Amino acid sequence: MPQTVKSFSRPRGSQAGLIEPIKKTRVAEEVADRIRTLILDGTFPQGEPLPSERVLTERFGVSRGSIRDALRMLETIGLIETQHGRGTFPRELTVDRLVAPLASMMTFQHDLQDELLDVRRMFEPAVARAAATRATVEDFADLQRILDAQQRKLRKGQSAIVEDTAFHAALARSTRNRVVVSLMATLNDLLVESRKLTLKQKGRPAKSIEGHEAVVAAMRRRDAEGAARAMYNHIDQIADLQSQTRELREDDGK
Repeated sequence: MPQTVKSFSRPRGSQAGLIEPIKKTRVAEEVADRIRTLILDGTFPQGEPLPSERVLTERFGVSRGSIRDALRMLETIGLIETQHGRGTFPRELTVDRLVAPLASMMTFQHDLQDELLDVRRMFEPAVARAAATRATVEDFADLQRILDAQQRKLRKGQSAIVEDTAFHAALARSTRNRVVVSLMATLNDLLVESRKLTLKQKGRPAKSIEGHEAVVAAMRRRDAEGAARAMYNHIDQIADLQSQTRELREDDGK
């Protein structure tokens, strides 16, 4: 018996808005985003094939070519796979598969980069605040090793993106909260591209180290609010440099 996806054929509630005809110009991208959402909310479950191209064409009100383009996009980023003779299936969801397309979009969409910085302002000072009261001797040793490695890279003129990422991960571990550690890991994944760009800017690596050192200094004093302020200031510096980098890229493109 052929498998069907009842919740797709008979939409209810919030799902209904996802499967209305699409009228935007970037049709394939919009279809891909709708299908991705339906995979994430379980409407298209793992182990069951997606509806046929014909059904998707009818439901979304777009051409079959747009459906094929959307499916190719989702296959490229690893969210679906085509099994010969069986159909197209959602793949097992991992953080990497969910984060990769978002990180790619953030490289080009400035509003998303700004919103990510806003998330950092909300989240990372709170992490630093908690770490200041919970960090152990071993945590401080880890943070110092990372700072020392950053300093060595700076003196040699080498990229310290690995150490920059490791610092924030170590700070999260210092909170003794596994959810915080996981959230920071996801945030770090999203920040890879922006770090690549901003750490190339003159003076940025040195300012990054200064920001990290200010956070650790407050933590050593067990000054939770001081650590939070130092982290907030650090992110503000990053925002300023990111804005400058964006302006330089726009000027180069004119």
